Amino acid sequence: MTGTKQNALGFILSRDGSFRYQLLDRMRQDCLYFLGCGRRDPKHLWANDAAEQLVYMKAVWPSFPEDGKPGWLTMDEITSLEKRMLEGDTHAER
Repeated sequence: MTGTKQNALGFILSRDGSFRYQLLDRMRQDCLYFLGCGRRDPKHLWANDAAEQLVYMKAVWPSFPEDGKPGWLTMDEITSLEKRMLEGDTHAER
């Protein structure tokens, strides 16, 4: 990850939980669109790159306390998205 991207990640992680929560959901929704109607076009991703999007998601998710982690997304689900996005599985979640 480049210095600019590390700075962006630092900025994101320094924001309040509400901001990080909303951003993580935006990223999740972008991934689902990317895998479905978005036809795997990275322009539909917040990070404009599948691998980078997942790096950000993997960094943001653990920034929440155990009792404050999003119920709608687990680290296992992020890993599943990663596999599908980077290994070519085009079946979108329903």
